[in-house]
Amino acid sequence: MPIPVFDLISRACTAPPKCLALALAMCVGTVLEAAAPSASPERPPAKTGERSSATARTETAAQPVERGPAMQLVAGKSVLLPQSNALTRVSVGSPEVADVVLIHPHEVYVLGKKTGQTNLMLWRQGQPTRMHDLSVGADTVTLKSRMQEWIAGIEDLQVDALGDHLVLRGRAEDAVKAHRLAEMAQAFAGEKKVINLMRVGSAQQVMLEVKVAEVSKNLLDELSVDVNIARLSGDTALRLITRLSSSGTTGPGSTLTAARVNGRTSVGLSAEVQKNLVKVLAEPTITAIHGQEGSFLAGGRIYMPVNQSTSSGGTVVRLEEKEFGVGLRFLPTVLEDGLINLKVTPEVSELSPNGTTIRDASGMTTLLPAITTRRASTTVQLRDGETFVIGGLIKNNVTEAIKAFPVLGELPIIGALFRSTSFQNEKSELLFVVTPRLASPQSGRAALPTDGFIPPTRNELFLEGRLEGRPASGAAGDAADPGPQATGQPATAPPPIRQP
Repeated sequence: MPIPVFDLISRACTAPPKCLALALAMCVGTVLEAAAPSASPERPPAKTGERSSATARTETAAQPVERGPAMQLVAGKSVLLPQSNALTRVSVGSPEVADVVLIHPHEVYVLGKKTGQTNLMLWRQGQPTRMHDLSVGADTVTLKSRMQEWIAGIEDLQVDALGDHLVLRGRAEDAVKAHRLAEMAQAFAGEKKVINLMRVGSAQQVMLEVKVAEVSKNLLDELSVDVNIARLSGDTALRLITRLSSSGTTGPGSTLTAARVNGRTSVGLSAEVQKNLVKVLAEPTITAIHGQEGSFLAGGRIYMPVNQSTSSGGTVVRLEEKEFGVGLRFLPTVLEDGLINLKVTPEVSELSPNGTTIRDASGMTTLLPAITTRRASTTVQLRDGETFVIGGLIKNNVTEAIKAFPVLGELPIIGALFRSTSFQNEKSELLFVVTPRLASPQSGRAALPTDGFIPPTRNELFLEGRLEGRPASGAAGDAADPGPQATGQPATAPPPIRQP
């Protein structure tokens, strides 16, 4: 170890003269030895692969970032990522979405916190930095396994997380199963939105056939006596008049009258029998898609006057629109195993020949139209092609009325001349029948009710009085019209039109 220069100088000052030369020599040697490194020649360059740590860090930072495979995480669950290269540092883009911890240079702990998107940066020793895209979403694997376990008949089911949403894809046998899948996904997702991309494989169009049949019979039997007796006694005239018939006047063809020549006495016997038979058969048919309401109306509209109060306390008459005819409304829902849920409201109505009579304040009488309606509204479940009677009515009304002159009408035998008797019986039977069918469109031309109508020529119309022309003969007619069998329709010809 060399002796410090200042120490040598201090010793030389106190040493004898013969040692002074030796001390000066040692001092010069020490100085020359200290200056020797600065004057030494340059060292040879380092060998390949021998770099300082600073140079290595600079060159590593200058290299591009390497993109790794995307990673899917489940919110609330963690994973361990083993690494072949040692890591020096880790970082995550959004700490609110995911958290990362470097447990070991060769192992990274990643935790998904909430649904969202972020990225993960891994600084590797001696290798480029790697970046992974992280997607944190719901546990779609567990949800998919539960759906496949609890709901059968689902093909190619896929459950994906898209941001804050869940996406369902696949093919269901019917709409009910697709709806159940959406409900399960919504219950699993909570406040998240579910995008339902499920496809339904079975036919989802329902054709409803409705039959409304009614037979109504009315019987009216009436017998009445009208008496007109006039007598004179001096200056006094006595007259007895009874008009007990339902109309109040004697009608021709229904009254037998006996009167004396002087016209002072007349007796009229009125008798009437009415029999009415009404048959109503309506068969509306309509097709609607699953879950959508279908409506049908073949009839018309009338306007009924309705009194309404005004803000000033007065009354105004407004016209209210009323529909009549053959109508049908129904809402089909196709359930599993071919079961069809129907909410159906059939209706048959027409204008009644007997209107409603009202009298205003001035005494004027107005006859308003009346509508006779048959309507049923219910919800039933049937299978394809089944028929169900959803409503029926059997009505038997008996009305008896007696009009009599007081006291005289109560006398035996002779009292029949002073009273009127009427008997009315109304019988009605009504049925509503529905038949749902799963329908699908078919190619070809459909048979129309007008296919069998041929316009008559002028000779057939004016000379023969025909309202329908004669059909074309034989082969020409067959060649022009291929018939319903060629178009896939049932071989049923339209009913012929009766000749007058």
